[in-house]
Order: sequence, then C-alpha cells, then structure tokens
Amino acid sequence: MPEIDLIITHPEGLHARPAAELVKTAQQFQSEIVVGLGKWEANAKSILEILTLGADLGAEVHIAARGDDADQAIEAIRKLIETNFGDELDKTAKTDQQKDVKDG
Repeated sequence: MPEIDLIITHPEGLHARPAAELVKTAQQFQSEIVVGLGKWEANAKSILEILTLGADLGAEVHIAARGDDADQAIEAIRKLIETNFGDELDKTAKTDQQKDVKDG
C-alpha cells in the first residue's frame, strides 16, 4: 500500500476550496484513499471527513491508498498538495509562511 507524508503549505490549510480539490482528485480513482492527521483519519473522497480533520497551514498529513490504481492516486494527490491545490500564491508570502511554520 503506497503511502506518503506531506506538509500543507496552502494558506487556507485543508479547508474550503483546497479540501474540495482534494476530494475531487481522490474521486477520480477506484482505490480507497485515507488522509491522516495525528490520530485522526478521513476518507479522502468525503468532503465532510476532510474538513473535520482541520488540517491548517503547516500540518503534516499522511496519505495512504489501497487498490489497483493506488500509486497513481498517491502521485496525483502529491502533485495537488505540492502545487498548493492549483492556486498561484505570492511567492514571497509562501516563503514567509513556510518560515513561520518552521520557526514555530
């Protein structure tokens, strides 16, 4: 079962539109896809479950997939998260936010 850990770098975290984009991407695959945050897990195909996770900017999420297209699903979600869910963000703001997250 392919798995990956990723940091949420979108300013909204995994809320509203970014959560909807994640669900939309996950629904393209037959595999079961789970997003974990701490001790909590959510079905990646359920907007309510994803929103309930409350993953904010800087959160580390664990993505796992099981099924025939699991590798493709993980790769698609990785690309989505690493490109800030398709949003063009101000590069300076992104750098400052990432620094703030690291500095805690």
